[in-house]
Formats: sequence, structure tokens, C-alpha cells
Amino acid sequence: MKTKYLIYIAAVSLGGTFSSCEKYLEKSPDMRTTIDNVDKVAQLVGSAYPSYNYLAMAEHSSDNVSDKGVGVGQNDSPFSEYYMWEDVIGDGNNTPTQYWNTVYAGIAAANHALEAIEKNDMGSEVLPYKGEALVARAYGHFMLALFFAQPYEIGGANSSAGIPYADKPETVALAQYDRETVKITYDKIKKDLEEGLPLLQGGVWQVPKYHFNFSSANAFASRFYLFIGEFEKAISAANNVFPNGNFTGKIRGVNSTLKAMTSAEYLLGMTKMDKDFNLLIRETYSVYQRTSSSVYQRFGYGQKKYNEFFATPLFEGTTLYTKGLSYSSGQHYTSYMWNEYFHYTNVQAGIGFPYIMQPLLTSDEALFNRAEGYAHVGNYVKSLEDINLLLSNRVNNYNPSIHTLTIEKAQAAAKTADPKQALIYIILKMKQAAFVTEGIRWMDIVRHRLPVTHVVLDQDNEETPHVLEPNDLRRVFQIPSSASLAGVSQNPR
Repeated sequence: MKTKYLIYIAAVSLGGTFSSCEKYLEKSPDMRTTIDNVDKVAQLVGSAYPSYNYLAMAEHSSDNVSDKGVGVGQNDSPFSEYYMWEDVIGDGNNTPTQYWNTVYAGIAAANHALEAIEKNDMGSEVLPYKGEALVARAYGHFMLALFFAQPYEIGGANSSAGIPYADKPETVALAQYDRETVKITYDKIKKDLEEGLPLLQGGVWQVPKYHFNFSSANAFASRFYLFIGEFEKAISAANNVFPNGNFTGKIRGVNSTLKAMTSAEYLLGMTKMDKDFNLLIRETYSVYQRTSSSVYQRFGYGQKKYNEFFATPLFEGTTLYTKGLSYSSGQHYTSYMWNEYFHYTNVQAGIGFPYIMQPLLTSDEALFNRAEGYAHVGNYVKSLEDINLLLSNRVNNYNPSIHTLTIEKAQAAAKTADPKQALIYIILKMKQAAFVTEGIRWMDIVRHRLPVTHVVLDQDNEETPHVLEPNDLRRVFQIPSSASLAGVSQNPR
């Protein structure tokens, strides 16, 4: 029996109609195409990734944003809802429903590729694409679990509801799904990841940075293993990102090469595939960087947060540096790393699709993950080595005699005598600044169960704090109501 590509079935039954722009570099195969050879599988797997991003929901729910004041900027949906941790209704741009739909659409593509591989004899040549499909499926479910399920508790029962794990192509229009548990969800993610990873070795892709290859898959693995508390595996995965685990010269040179760029060069360079620090890049339909979208929002990245990240010492005598800052009237700030492109579908009519190139995985994150893994297992020397390599690329006019971190400096900054907690404090503070506007902070908030405080200002700039505590049900995004057609229960409120 020949396999048909029926991605639209998955999209309809798991949360409404899915729409996407044409791929910038790779076009998804027609849904009537028979997937019966390696080239077609490779083409199909190329669409097993989200076509929209999570930037707005992750950033504006986190402590990377603040209230800039009454009358400053716009107060638009969904950004104001995210700031107050309210459920966002609708499936428009920057919404949880949009992200839910696009991830399951990518998972559907991976499932059809895996079915085609199983039903057709394609030999060993297809194995790297099987590995890519498995890792892409693991990644998609992990990201859904991150936003739409309770966090994985290391050593806990993890018996709360997970997310539907779609591991087979759909053959009916309204398939029914069981959310199972967080434990089962993460067990299935782990199984797919560990089965797929070895198959990627030796794989060849026309544009490797647009696919899960051995390097980027290990970067994802280093993130996943931190979430489930398998710290030695997180270290090992990070070591596999580059030969011999050597990240020197392969992370963002914020205080050197990037600093030397013009603003225009920087805007393009941060998301280019020829940069060693970008491990997996995808184009995502997005207006996130427009001033009318995220940048000029009242609740957003402003001067207060900029000062916290880049004008306040991380530890004594050491302040982090950022390049690419853009602002208006001293209020509206951005990392200035998102360059919007526009794909015209009709040039004469001036219509088409805006999109940004999003680094889903970077070498910097993998190195942070390794540093934290070393801290967890008590190898503080190795953890400090990684932290200091990152500092040497992120402190302006870096001088090792002044800016080298020690256990004592970390303990003083974190106000704790526990060396592990002190190092993790420094790592998390550095990551927050390093990835501002990239959505990584929310992952650390979820993983470490960090409280989030959002302050709301009144006309007199009097502050009213709102705190999202670790056990607050609003930390879990609401599952789209349309998913109830597939039997998927919503999250409690």
C-alpha cells in the first residue's frame, strides 16, 4: 500500500485550520504525492517543523518584560493578556492556538515520512531522514509539553495530564486523542529522541542548518536532558555538538565579531546559517519584530529591563554587554536581531507573507546547558570553564584578570554558600540577558519553577505587583478549545 501525504487531516482534527506561507528554501510536497523514495521522504521531512513561533507567548509571559507606564506604547492583544497571564482567545498571529496547530502540522509530516519509510524498502540511505523525522517529532511534542502541560518534576510522579502524543498518521477526519500523563509524554519524547539521534550521524542535507542533523539534535538533547534531570546525558549531548566538545570560536562573539558589525550587518548576521553559533534555523511566519507588533507595546522589553540586564553587574566588577540595541524615546527596546523578510505571493497586488528566520537551537544555549549540567553533578571546575568562556565573549573590554568568575564571586552574587546554587544562579542570570527576545527565559522559568513578577503602573506611576507563583495554574497555556473535537481536555483554571 502506497503512503499518501494527508497533513491536512491532522491539522483539522487537532485544533482548526492550519495555514502557512510557502517555504523560503524548501517547498512541502503536494498532499497528493506518493511518498515512495528517499528523495520524497527527505522533502517531506523538511516540513516537519513549526511554521510559526512562540516568541510572543514566551517573552511576554516571562520576566523579560515590564510595564513602561500609562500612555506609553500600545496595549494590544495578545501582549497585554500574556502580561497578565490571561488566556488568549483566537488563532491569529502570536497566539497559543496558532503555535499548537503549527507544531502538530509538523508532527503530522514526520509521521507520514516515518510511515513511508516503514512501508517501502528504501535501504540504508533513508536512515538519516528517519532520524530527522524522529527527532523532529520529539522536539515538537517537547515544545507542546513545555507550554501546554505541567512541568516535568524530576523524581516526581508526573501524573498530571500531558499532551496528545501523535505517533501515527491519521486515517480518519476526527481522530480522538488521550492526553495521557506528563510522564508518558516525556517517556515517548525520550524514546523518539534516543532512537533518532544515532541515525543522524553521516547524514547529508542540502542546507544542513535547516534540519535536525547530529549537531543540532544533540543541542536539543542537552536541553531535554536538563528538563528530566539526566545531567550526565546533558553534558554528553553538549559535547557532541562540536568535535571534542570544543565551543571555542563557535559561540556568539558579542564583544568581538558581532560588536564590530554595523547595525545592518548585525540584523542580518544573527540569524544567518553560515554562523557556527546557529545550529538549527527555520523560517517562521511572523510580524513579531514590527514596531506595531511587539516592540512598541506598553508591556514589553523596555528601559527598566535593559538596565537590569546590561547596566547592572552580574557579579562584582562584571557587567554583560549587548549589541544591536534599538529604542525610541528611551522606552521601547529590542535586541534588534529579528529581520523581517517578505515573500510576495502577488507582487502587483503587494500581498504575501512576512517571516523571520528563527534560530531554534544555538551553540550558546548548548554551552550554557553543559555548564549547568556540570554544576548539577558537582564538577564546578568544568562548569566555571564553560561560564568563563561565555563571559569572555559577552563582557565589553573583557579582561580575564578582572572578569573571570570564581566560586567565591558567584557565592557573593547569589548570596549563598552553596557552590552549585551559586553557579546555577549566575548561569540563569547570564542566559536571561543572552537570549532576551528569544523565548529561552520561559524555558528556565518552567524548568526551575521560578516565580515571575509583573508590575502594573497607574497614572501616578505607583506600582502594583502581580506574582505568578510556581504552582499557579496560569503558568500552563490553555489548550485550544477547538481541540475538544479530538477529545482533548483543556487545562484547569
